[in-house]
Amino acid sequence: MRMNANLSQEEFGRMVHYSASMVSAVETGARPLDRVFLTRADEVLKSGDLLVALLRIAERDREPSWFKPWLEAERAARQLRLYETALIPGLLQTENYARAVLRFNDTFSEAEVERKLAARLARQEVLGRENPPQLVVVLDESVLSRTAEGLSGIMVAQIGRLIELADLPHVHLHLVPRVTGLHIGSSGPFALARSADGGWVGHLEHQLGGAVVDDEDGVAALLARWENVRTEALPRRQSIDLMKEVQAHHEPQ
Repeated sequence: MRMNANLSQEEFGRMVHYSASMVSAVETGARPLDRVFLTRADEVLKSGDLLVALLRIAERDREPSWFKPWLEAERAARQLRLYETALIPGLLQTENYARAVLRFNDTFSEAEVERKLAARLARQEVLGRENPPQLVVVLDESVLSRTAEGLSGIMVAQIGRLIELADLPHVHLHLVPRVTGLHIGSSGPFALARSADGGWVGHLEHQLGGAVVDDEDGVAALLARWENVRTEALPRRQSIDLMKEVQAHHEPQ
């Protein structure tokens, strides 16, 4: 497309505000595709959002087969309900938190970490679209307290991100306080998505992958568990106050 526009790498680079070496690295595949770069390229080449759309398709196709049905349900959802006991859900993760989580898997190369990171961040676009889904999230307080050496700063920023999201009208964030005893949600996290036609789909993750739950009995069981989990959580304002309190514990003294 650049050559058809009779632009050299230097000329094109100036127009998209990148160096000629950067343009060359992208074109030869030496550098991973960058959404900002492709957005500017679409503008310069007057290609609509073709390049960005192709990147989105490529990111989707890189996802494991077991995860694709849930991704489709997530993208089409009018309501999303997430319950998590161990990690911040992917839709809410900051770039640095997501990168740290992905690096826990020592079988991933750095390039693979960056590819998976790009796909995870791209999923978050669903929350910023013109008609975003209603998102209700319930987290165990312990999710915010988990840290490791060198991660305190990352957790401060991550909790700050959660507090910002909680102010959005379509996002509802609630915490189950640490003092809460054992309850039905203690057996593990799950997610639910409601489509425009009113149907629900569930999702369960485990160490080796995950599974979509779309049978009537399974969905009914997850909806019942959601109601029980939701009743254990604090109201919105109290949840935000608790987030701020936990955030302060991560800050250097």
